[in-house]
Parts: sequence; C-alpha cells; structure tokens
Amino acid sequence: MPIRVSLAGATGWAGSALALAIAKSRDVQLVSAVSRTYAQRVLGEVLDEPLLTCPVYATAQEALAHPCDVFFEFTRPEVAKSNVLTALQHGAHVVIGTSGLTDEDYAEIGKAAEEVKGGVLAVGNFALTVVLLQKFAETAARYIPQWEIIDYASDAKKDAPSGTVRELAHRLSAVRSSELTVPLEETQGVVGTRGARMNGSQVHSIRLPGYTISVEVIFGQPDQKLTIRHDSGSSAQPYVDGALLAIRKVNTLVGLHRGLDNVLDF
Repeated sequence: MPIRVSLAGATGWAGSALALAIAKSRDVQLVSAVSRTYAQRVLGEVLDEPLLTCPVYATAQEALAHPCDVFFEFTRPEVAKSNVLTALQHGAHVVIGTSGLTDEDYAEIGKAAEEVKGGVLAVGNFALTVVLLQKFAETAARYIPQWEIIDYASDAKKDAPSGTVRELAHRLSAVRSSELTVPLEETQGVVGTRGARMNGSQVHSIRLPGYTISVEVIFGQPDQKLTIRHDSGSSAQPYVDGALLAIRKVNTLVGLHRGLDNVLDF
C-alpha cells in the first residue's frame, strides 16, 4: 500500500517540485494538499500533472480530514508549528521542511510527538551536500575550537538565519561552543557587526539578490583556515530525493529528530 501524504505548501517553489516527484512515485501517494491561493481546486490542474488528483485545501486542519500516514510541512514559520501539532493529533508522522522554527518551537513539537508516539523529522535542507557539510563541520569542531557561520539567502527571504543554518548551529552545539579570543562584551565599536550568538556559534546572515541558499562555516587556527561551503542553485530538484527519503523513513522514528542523517546510513 502506498504511503499516504498530505502536503502543506504543495504549490510553492519546493513543494510543487516534491508534488510532481510524488506523482511519478509508485510507493507514495498524495491524498490532500494545502495552499491558500489554490484552495478548492484539484492539485493536478494547478501543477499541470493529471496524476495528481488530490484536492487542495486552505488549511492543514481541512486537509487532515483525509487520513494520511505522513504530513509534510512546507509552508511558513508563522503557521508551521500549528500545522505540525495538528497533524500529530491526527495520528500522522511529520516531516518538516519549513525554515524559521525556533529551538523553543522544536521543544514543544518534540514533547507532543513523544506523547502520541509519533515521529517528526525536521530537516533544514534536504540536499545531500548539506548533510555532508553538517557531518564534516561536526568532525572539524572536535579538533578546531574556533569557527563562524555565514548564512546567505535571497533578499526576499524573511527568516534569518535559514533553517539550514539553525540546524547546523544546533548540531555544532552538541560538540562544543566556539571559542572567542575577544569576548563579545569587550568588542570595541558596534557589537552587532560580530553577528548573533546562536547555540554557541557566531552567525552572520546575508540577504541579497543572486543567492538562493548558501551556507559557509569557517574554522580558524593560527596560520591555517578551513572553509566548508554549500551552494544551492535555482532549482528545487536537489531537495526532492531527500524529501522522498524522509517521507519513506519518518515512520521508523519516535519523537523529534533534526537532520536528514537520522534516516541515512552514515
């Protein structure tokens, strides 16, 4: 039996690419979709794909009236937490691809998932190169105590830092906090130019035309420097394979798990 999926954000940049990939999949089926703009239509009519016959709803609550195995959250941070909690209450496992959720949001989601014995997989970025960047950065942090993270995204991206960088900072915090030669409170000039302290890492967010999503973590030691960087292109295709993997594997989890590597064999 195919995995039944409800996709919130099904007509967005990444969501539509995922929906089209699901249409060609034999083991995953879209049973409902969420899009305020195209509510009360059939998703296949919107995306010009006749294999997508599911209805589109304005809210997750309406979409979840259709029983599903996995709810995929790909909308906006201001509604994502509510959507996820609603999905858990309906007995669905959840994959979160929306950026901008805070550690406090994840704590609440994790508690709710544990209570209903549901699996939640939160992924800041589904690209394999990002998963590798995270792994390489965790390894580097064990040996190099000083680093800073630079977050690049389009000028239209409202949340800062990106979900990719939030996840990276969270993961590095499990290794250690980065060391600062000059404490922030001793900075001469404008302290904000040193970036924001997030989970023990200095983070700098850049929002300019020409970027999609990029992340760079720079490790420094006397007379040497290590830079690990990921750059996304203009297509959402690099995220599709990782998103499908998350859908297929999230039912093996209980509680909240952050990072696609939780369902990869590393």
